[in-house]
Amino acid sequence: MHPLVNSPENAFVRAHTRLSPAPYVPEVHLHLADDAIALWEKTEENLRGSEQPPPFWAFAWAGGQALARYILDHPDLIRGRTVFDLAAGSGLVAIAAVRAGAATVTANEIDPLAVTAIAANADANDVKITAVLGDVLSGDADGAEVVLAGDVFYSKAMTDRVLPFLRRAAARGALVLVGDPGRAYLPREHLESVAVHEVPVNRSLESTDVKTTTVWRLPSRL
Repeated sequence: MHPLVNSPENAFVRAHTRLSPAPYVPEVHLHLADDAIALWEKTEENLRGSEQPPPFWAFAWAGGQALARYILDHPDLIRGRTVFDLAAGSGLVAIAAVRAGAATVTANEIDPLAVTAIAANADANDVKITAVLGDVLSGDADGAEVVLAGDVFYSKAMTDRVLPFLRRAAARGALVLVGDPGRAYLPREHLESVAVHEVPVNRSLESTDVKTTTVWRLPSRL
């Protein structure tokens, strides 16, 4: 059991979510919330009393679900390799990578509550994940053979930092896969589509029940 499982942050995660199967990846169970706004307010009120990042960790986002489904359906891409999951959120993609046979999996987040949620979700699925807290976007995923990123192109500022990170990883030979449901700042010109999925999503977040979501590969030559 991860030490964070006994922390106050973990108690908060468990109190405001329920353990449920990810809609498109039902073999993985996550601590998920139903109401994003209510949870965001609770996060600010109960934990620090200051502005907090949105609780991305409490939802199964379309890009992450599609990417998790893809690697579980194509374990040959992952098996025996070192994996880095960027902006891991709930840890869904990282958990799928372990299930697909990765040698090691590192999940990165800048939100301490997300790191707590990743630990809780790893524990719930009986998998081992190394959760790393901090901004790593000046690097290249520290030699990981596979770099995964679900739903990371939701703002221009994020894209401007994430794309160079992913390009550096691809340039040194990493397999870079991205899941994205057509967010506004998706850099399509740098990506190659490898699969398309119809992913069930939270209507309160996406204003729809299903999002057409693409798994993309970032070639080393671009």
